[in-house]
Amino acid sequence: MSKEDINEIIAVYEEEKHYFERFMNGVVDIFKLEPKLNEYGNPIIYTIKSRLKDPDHLRDKITRKWNDEDPLTPDNIFERITDLAGVRVLHLYQDQFKFLHEHIQKQVANGDWFLKENPVAYSWDPESTSYFQELGLNPEIKASYYTSIHYVIMPKANSNICCEIQVRTLFEEIWGEIDHTINYPHPTENISCKEQLRVLSKLVSTGTRLADSIFRTHNESSK
Repeated sequence: MSKEDINEIIAVYEEEKHYFERFMNGVVDIFKLEPKLNEYGNPIIYTIKSRLKDPDHLRDKITRKWNDEDPLTPDNIFERITDLAGVRVLHLYQDQFKFLHEHIQKQVANGDWFLKENPVAYSWDPESTSYFQELGLNPEIKASYYTSIHYVIMPKANSNICCEIQVRTLFEEIWGEIDHTINYPHPTENISCKEQLRVLSKLVSTGTRLADSIFRTHNESSK
């Protein structure tokens, strides 16, 4: 790997970046402009974040993922790195997730979006894992206890343009932001921090369950 190799890949991304931004903005609108997900006073979507991969972060990622036997190149960069555009959809409690999942499935069924790969539900919690399985999602456990649902979508089949959608609760977002600050782009070697993040993940899971219970009780009493 040489600096010139990486510069060529970055240059291709810079040249094509506006296509990713255009698709990403459209993905945001499909969430933001859906009335059922944004009812005044009781929205399912709390907020939406979006970003394009920063070229310096991409440079670092290429360096970390480089494999001399199967190297990244200007020709395969868009196939191999699927989070160049990212949209994050945040909601208050887990019971709301099924409506967001159904909304994404609807876009796929209508041919507005195409799945580049099967969506993955990252979760270590057995109860949450069962919930995601019932919705047809494939649960995976990360050693870090990272929790989020990931979809990688394209505007058309076999497109070079894709966007990663992350869906998570506000509790999970807090954990994710703390973990990202400490572990990205390079994981911490501090054992205490790793253990504390795992404890925080368990507290987040407890908070999410309690939020579900609160809203279930509230919805039942409002009938």
